[in-house]
Amino acid sequence: MQLRLKFVLLAIVPLLLAIAAVAAVVKLQSQALTDAEHAIVEPALMDSRRHELQNYVTLALASIAHLTARDEPAARDEALRVLRQLEFGNDGYFFVYDLSGQVLMHPRQPDLVGQNLWELRDPQGRPTIQNLLSRARDGGGFVDFIWQRPSTGRIENKLGYVATVPQWGWMVGTGLYTDDIVAARERIDRQARVAIRNTMGVIAGIAVVATLLVALAGLALNVSDRRDAELKMRELARQVVRSQENERARVAGELHDGVSQSLVSVKFLLESAQARLEQPAADALDSARRTLARGVAGVEEVLGDVRRISHGLRPTMLDTLGLVPAMKQVVDEFAQRSGVVVDMQAGADIVAPGDAGTALFRLLQEALNNIERHARASRVELRLGREPGAIALSIRDDGRGFDVEAVSASPQRGLGLSSMRERVEALGGRFDLSSGGSGTLLSARLPVA
Repeated sequence: MQLRLKFVLLAIVPLLLAIAAVAAVVKLQSQALTDAEHAIVEPALMDSRRHELQNYVTLALASIAHLTARDEPAARDEALRVLRQLEFGNDGYFFVYDLSGQVLMHPRQPDLVGQNLWELRDPQGRPTIQNLLSRARDGGGFVDFIWQRPSTGRIENKLGYVATVPQWGWMVGTGLYTDDIVAARERIDRQARVAIRNTMGVIAGIAVVATLLVALAGLALNVSDRRDAELKMRELARQVVRSQENERARVAGELHDGVSQSLVSVKFLLESAQARLEQPAADALDSARRTLARGVAGVEEVLGDVRRISHGLRPTMLDTLGLVPAMKQVVDEFAQRSGVVVDMQAGADIVAPGDAGTALFRLLQEALNNIERHARASRVELRLGREPGAIALSIRDDGRGFDVEAVSASPQRGLGLSSMRERVEALGGRFDLSSGGSGTLLSARLPVA
C-alpha cells in the first residue's frame, strides 16, 4: 500500500467522518436549545413587563385619586407635582397629556411642557401621541412606540401603558424600554454555548470511535512504517516542548534579570539613603541625595522594562466605542460615583488613532481619579477639541488645588503626574499643569497625522 493511501486511510477519512458527525450534533443541539429558550423566555419577559407597567400606572392613579374629586387648578397642580416625583429605575417616569395632545408634565424633558405633540411621528411615520391617546380613550392599555431614552439620548423602542383621568380629561402613562429583551437574547446565546460544551461527551465518544478506526486501519500497515512515523511524532513533540520551555525561560529571564534585579537594586539604594539621612554627619545629606538620584534612575529603568513588557495592553473601550464615547462613559461613571458635576464638551467626530487615543483616555482616567481622591471639587470642566494637526484636552476643577512642584518632587505622591507627563511627551505632545486656590487646570496637546 502506498504511503499516500496509508495517510488517507489512517488520518483523513476518520477525521473527516468524526468532524462531520460532531458538526451535525453540535448544530442540531445548539439550534434546538436556542429556539426553546427564545420561545420560553421572551413571552414570559414581555408578560412580566406588561404586568409591571400596569401596576405602576394603577399606583400612580391611586396616589392622585383624592385630588381628582376637586375640579380646581390647585388640585391639578398638586396632582402634577405628585406624579412628577414618582420615578422607578434610571429611566422610569410618568408623563401627562391632555386629550388634545398638549404636554402637561414630562419630568425628563421639561422643555416639552406646554407643546402640542398631536402631529408627532416616529422615524417609521407612525403618530406616536395619537396612538397613545387612542388607547387611553379605549379604556387604557399597552402601546409600542419609539422615544428618546433620557439616560443615553438614543432613540429606542419602548413599551408603554396609558390610562385616562376622565374628571380632568388627562392621559397618564409610563413605559419601559425593551432593550432588556436584547440582553435576554444574548443570555440565551450564552446558554447555547454552554449547551455546546455539554456535547463534549458526545464528541469524546465520536473521537473514541475514530481512534478505534485508526487503530484498526493501522494493523494493515508495515511495522517499519509505523515505527518511523512514531519516532517522527515523538521528535516533533519533544521539539514543541523544548520550544515552550525556551519561551518560558526567556520571559522568566526578562522579569528576573530586568525588573526584579532593578527593583532589588532600588530597594538597596533607598535603604542606604535612609541610613545616611539618619547619620549626623554633614555630608550625609549630599550622599543621600546622590543615592536617591541613583534610585530614581533605577526606578526609571524599571518603568522602561515594565512599559516594554506591557506595550501590547490597550483599553478595550477604545476599540469597542471609540475615543469620545469611551471618555463619556468614564465621565458618567465618575460623576455618578463621586457626585461631582462634569461639563464635558467634545466633538463627536474626533478620532485619535493608535497610541494617541490610548494616551488621552489614560490621561482622563488618572486626572479624574486624582480629583476624586484629593481635590474636593464640586465641578469639573472637560474640553476635547481639534487643533491644526493635533488634538487638545483640558480638564479644569474648582477644588482646593495643590503645590505642583512639591507633589511632582515627591516619590510617593507624584507618580501619577509623572506618568501622565511621560505618556504625553513620549508621543511628541505637550503636557501642562497649573494649580492654585481656585482649582487645577490640566492640559495636553497630542499631534495627530
